[in-house]
Amino acid sequence: MTELLQQTVEGVGAGAVYASLALALVLIHRFTGIVNFAQGELAMLSTYVAWQLMASGMPFWLALPVTLAVSFVGGMLVERVVIRPVEGAPELTLVIVTVGLFIFVNAAAGLIWSFTVKDFPQPFPDGGIDLAGVSVGWSTLGIIGVVAAVMGLLYLLFQHTSVGLVMRAVAANPTSARLSGIRVGRVLMLGWGLAATVGAVSGVLVAPLLFLEPNMMGGVLIYAFAAATLGGFDSPVGAVVGGLLVGIAETLAGAYVDVVGADLKIGVPLVIILVVLLVRPQGLFGRAAVERA
Repeated sequence: MTELLQQTVEGVGAGAVYASLALALVLIHRFTGIVNFAQGELAMLSTYVAWQLMASGMPFWLALPVTLAVSFVGGMLVERVVIRPVEGAPELTLVIVTVGLFIFVNAAAGLIWSFTVKDFPQPFPDGGIDLAGVSVGWSTLGIIGVVAAVMGLLYLLFQHTSVGLVMRAVAANPTSARLSGIRVGRVLMLGWGLAATVGAVSGVLVAPLLFLEPNMMGGVLIYAFAAATLGGFDSPVGAVVGGLLVGIAETLAGAYVDVVGADLKIGVPLVIILVVLLVRPQGLFGRAAVERA
């Protein structure tokens, strides 16, 4: 039983990272209806920004807010320069654009920083606490705390500010919002900037656990897609819950299912995506689309 609890705790820690990137995917989808395949690469690029700042002598907890600010501006520029010109285009066009952005950002990061693996400092101290025989590392607690703080700030933004009210109006019905005098284009830029900021958090959290190189977010993006699919692409809460469930499922499958082990864990999110799409396409917290005759 203790071993099961230990694996579950580790799964929650991993799931919190997946949840943060899934949250970025959901934010963009809610505002624009776009599934951003480049979200992981944008997070990777932000992580390199943080690494470069720390390499120049800036401490982590000072480099982090600077990185988030750069990510926010970068996300808005991506919306304005890359996405705005194809606004209203067929879905396939939007998919191709985001895949192209994925390839471009990956190549640009490799050109600037090379594809050599780099160390990224762990922002949380070593060790942890022992709860009834279950060891919980400070890094796990720190990751969970950061993701919880991000969720709390997003809740306050969307539910208790005028900016959040405007953003919710655009997400619900951009046409009506535009007729009401809301500058929808600026709100969409803000949404992309916000998603890029949340994605940057996931990159900074995952880099110390894996490694820093241009391809580091490829696997994490698959887990984030599974989390968003499971929770529902129109539900930020669902993204977080889905991320935690995917993290726990992956960890338990790797520990207790022999055919999965450590090498086939990547198959777990793929199976989750397939099952959800077949059984409940809108996800656990999503709403099924209703078409009126």
